[in-house]
Amino acid sequence: MKSLSDPARALANGLAAIRREFQVPASFPPEVLNAAERAATKPLTEHVDRTDRPFVTLDPASSTDLDQAFAIDRSGADLLLHYAIADVAWFVDDGGPIDAEAWRRGETLYLPDGKAGLYPPILSENVASLLPAGPRPAVIFTVRVDPDGDVRLDGAERAIIRSRAKLAYDNVRNEDLPHGFVELAARIAIAEQKRGASRIDPPEQEVARRGDGFALVFRPRLDSEIRNAALSLAANLAVADTLFAHQTGLYRVMPEPDERAVRRLRFTARAFAVVWPETMPLDIFEQGLNSADPKHAALMLAIRRAGGGAAYAPLTPGIVPWHSAMAARYAHATAPLRRLADRYVVRATLAVANGRPVADADTAAFETLPPVMARADALAAQIDRAVIDLAEAVMLDGKAGRSFSAVVTDADERGARIQLCDFPVVARIAGDDLAPGDTLDVTLTEADPERRTIRFDRNG
Repeated sequence: MKSLSDPARALANGLAAIRREFQVPASFPPEVLNAAERAATKPLTEHVDRTDRPFVTLDPASSTDLDQAFAIDRSGADLLLHYAIADVAWFVDDGGPIDAEAWRRGETLYLPDGKAGLYPPILSENVASLLPAGPRPAVIFTVRVDPDGDVRLDGAERAIIRSRAKLAYDNVRNEDLPHGFVELAARIAIAEQKRGASRIDPPEQEVARRGDGFALVFRPRLDSEIRNAALSLAANLAVADTLFAHQTGLYRVMPEPDERAVRRLRFTARAFAVVWPETMPLDIFEQGLNSADPKHAALMLAIRRAGGGAAYAPLTPGIVPWHSAMAARYAHATAPLRRLADRYVVRATLAVANGRPVADADTAAFETLPPVMARADALAAQIDRAVIDLAEAVMLDGKAGRSFSAVVTDADERGARIQLCDFPVVARIAGDDLAPGDTLDVTLTEADPERRTIRFDRNG
């Protein structure tokens, strides 16, 4: 953690500037809010009553847009995960004002001082959110998990549920959770190892409020959060297999990091003094990283970015959609309040699981969603990068003239990319004589929070 005092409001003002620069919406147009008010009163006429099932939610304590709730049963040696997904589609008419605005946004945007939701709060933080305040509409995926962690979708239905508790990652106890929660997560982890998945869940680097100031932190992933992610993974894998079997769907795909990216990662590891044996492949190395170690955490983030990122792709005849980190077919279906694409994947899964054809609107959406989601993902990534750039500039402000040790992680016609050894900071310096792996000392010559820039020169 790097504490960032903000007496001159450099961070606060910088965050406001980022919102203006990237045109982060502050609210919704009146016609969208009016449509959401009307939609919130829509009666639930196609949902079976499952309020007797003991669902709970598990999220960050402050979350109010709750996409998932879960209950777990046993079926012989198998575990049955009843995974309830917020039925936002019930409230959104295709082509209506809410739908059109969601297509413009693509996903919820998060900043340290607040979020810009995909849907109006009356839906995303009220009637469509799986809060324990009362009955809520959901689509329940029943996922069968066998002792080896292999998953299969047993069914999907629209249902009314009632969450028993809003549990939080940072204070949940095992006894608060459905019996079988820990075992189910362990089964999924075993299956990942068996198929050679290299999925990693690094802690999130973020700017967090701390009293009157801020801090640049790696938010550690707690055991409860990692196990909860396993439930979502199980559902998304089962959905992907179901849709693929019916030759439809929208998938997350990701290529393997190329040779140059792996070489750059090795130099990044060297910068952090993390031992990576020359003969050890990336997928084995990353499984040994400890997210509680800040240097490992920074390296995990670099590994996640090295493959060029995941993308959305509709099913293409003759091509098996593949996600290299998952080592499997994979779809996004479990966060429809926060991602536009999930709403259509949920609807398609509900159709095929009940022997109905996928609606033409959903099939068409699978073809048109990839560029929309790519644009939304890119905007979210740009905002995240801008926030980190701002935090780094504030953190280094006033340190001009100070020397830092660094390692070159990459070099091209634009100069060299360096990783500071003692700070999670990446920067560029001029120099056509530098090669990846070179170690050097650099001097900070500029840190400008207003422009979100930092600049270093080589010593000597």
